[in-house]
Amino acid sequence: MQAQEIQKSSTDHTPTSKSLFNPEHKRNFSRKGDFFFHWGYNSSWYGKSDIRFQGPNYDFTLKDVVAHDRQSKLSWDYLNPGLITVPQYNIRAGYFIKDNYSISIGWDHMKYVMDIPQTVAITGHIGPNISPTNTPTGNLAGDYNGQSINVKESMLTYEHTDGFNYANIEIERYDDIWVAPGGNTSLTLETGLGGGLMVPRSDVRLFGQGRNNHFSISGYGVSAKIGLKFYVWKNVYLQNTTKFGATNLTNVHTTGWDEYDKASQKINYIENMWLIGVQF
Repeated sequence: MQAQEIQKSSTDHTPTSKSLFNPEHKRNFSRKGDFFFHWGYNSSWYGKSDIRFQGPNYDFTLKDVVAHDRQSKLSWDYLNPGLITVPQYNIRAGYFIKDNYSISIGWDHMKYVMDIPQTVAITGHIGPNISPTNTPTGNLAGDYNGQSINVKESMLTYEHTDGFNYANIEIERYDDIWVAPGGNTSLTLETGLGGGLMVPRSDVRLFGQGRNNHFSISGYGVSAKIGLKFYVWKNVYLQNTTKFGATNLTNVHTTGWDEYDKASQKINYIENMWLIGVQF
C-alpha cells in the first residue's frame, strides 16, 4: 500500500508536455524557466505597395510597386564569423514563461529591392526642380492623375538592403506533434504573434540625388508566424518558420536631407527562415 502511494504521488508531480495533438509519448520534463537562442537565414516575398515621396516642390506616389529580396548566393559567407551578417539573417533570444509558452526578442534582417525599370501608375506633382538642392527633374516634371510611367534608374533607385530590419517582441505557443519514447527528441508546432519597430538602412537615389542612409526608426510592424521545431536532442533544435508581416513605414530617409525629403509606404511580406538553436 505504501509503495503504491509513493508511486502515485511521484506520477502526479511529473511534468508532462501539453499539446493539441496528444502525441503517443510525452516529455517527462517541463520547459518552464528555460532560455533559448537561435540564429538562421531567411528568404522573403513582398506584396505590391504604394510609395509616396515628399519634399520641397514635389509630392507624388508610385502605385503598386513590385520589389524582391536580395538573398546572398550560397557561399562560405554563411559560415564565416566575420561575414555571417551579410546574408538575410535572423537572431532571437527568449524565455519559457510556461512549458508551452515563451516570450522573445529578435531581429529580422531582410532585404527589399524595388525592381528597376518597371512601369507603374503615378499620382501627384513633380516640380521642375526639387529638394533643397534644386535637383532638375527634366521631362518628368508635371502633375499626374494615374498615368503610367516607366521608372528608370535615372529617376529612382530604392532599396532597403542594409536592410529591411524588424526589431520585435513575440509571444510563442508550442504543441508537441511527436515525442520519442525517451522524451528528448521531439517535433513541435510553434505559433506566435509579434510586433515591433522597423529600422531600415535605405539606399535611395531620387533623380540622381541620394545616398546609403543611416539606420533609422522609420515605422512599425506586426506579424504572425507558424513553424516546425525539431529537437535533435533535449537542448538542440532545428527549425523552419514562416512569418506573415505587415509594416507601416512613415519616414524613410531618401536624399540625405532628412529634415526636408522623405518617403512612406506600407509593405506586406512573407518570410521563411531556417534556424539552429540551443535551449538551456
